[in-house]
Amino acid sequence: MPIAFQIPAALREFTSGRSAVEVSISEGKLSDALAALWILYPGVRDRIINEQGQLRQHINIFVGNEHIRYTGGLATPLSDGAVISIVPAVSGGCNRNPFSALFASLSDLGG
Repeated sequence: MPIAFQIPAALREFTSGRSAVEVSISEGKLSDALAALWILYPGVRDRIINEQGQLRQHINIFVGNEHIRYTGGLATPLSDGAVISIVPAVSGGCNRNPFSALFASLSDLGG
């Protein structure tokens, strides 16, 4: 059965720049589709799965619109033509006070 992966920009260096990859599997679980992806692009594996075979904490995977956290994890069943999205978590930000530039300009004005 054909399965499509949507590859995020951060992982495209490991898929020859491809944003979408299609694999064909005989079994119908997410783990089977991922194994097929890793055969084609082995560099992706270590960015998705840790040494214990568990999904890395900062990686989210969706089958269709459903997060695999709620559908069985790596054992999530797949249907023919399923679309799997790999989504790295986004975090970070700025420790700077957003008003610091305003306060600095006001103090320069004698305020």
